[in-house]
Amino acid sequence: MQDDRHTRRRAVALRYDAEKEAAPRVVAKGAGELAERIIRLAEENDVHVHQDPGLVALLAKLDVETEIPEELYRAVAQVLAFVYRLNDRTEIAKPR
Repeated sequence: MQDDRHTRRRAVALRYDAEKEAAPRVVAKGAGELAERIIRLAEENDVHVHQDPGLVALLAKLDVETEIPEELYRAVAQVLAFVYRLNDRTEIAKPR
């Protein structure tokens, strides 16, 4: 029998409101079917899905509603900067 813990998809959802929160916060996490649901909901709501298994493994250790620790600020900031740039490009490309 194959150990599927290494092949199951995992997901962590973050929320960050710079005006209200000091750091991004884990708002959902899961593996397997739950991860697929998190990813599907993100895609259905035009939320960017970033694939980084190493970062997901670290974030998955946190409890839901926990702010990310300072040690992960740089990694998450890079993802957020990428997402903000994508959002800016998408806004520019939208017809008015």
